[in-house]
Amino acid sequence: MSGILKSCEKRPVSTQQIDGLVNSIEAQAQNSLKREISSREVGEMVMEGLKQIDEVAYVRFASVYRQFKDVNSFLEELNEMLQKQAPSAGKVDDP
Repeated sequence: MSGILKSCEKRPVSTQQIDGLVNSIEAQAQNSLKREISSREVGEMVMEGLKQIDEVAYVRFASVYRQFKDVNSFLEELNEMLQKQAPSAGKVDDP
């Protein structure tokens, strides 16, 4: 929850949206047939949820969670997001 809150700081994301995301992740974990869910899986669920709510919050969370090694790896992630939005118009040229 604290990581989600920090990612959404100063973004147009309501507390209801954050609560909804947290509740959704908790429900997925409880409905899973696994006895344990890794923190990696939880992190992936958070990123997927944030991507649907606010892309800037998603990028903020992903940059900390994935610990990008350098600017190029960060740009690769952004390029992937842009390509998924508009496959023909979303590519950012490499520097």
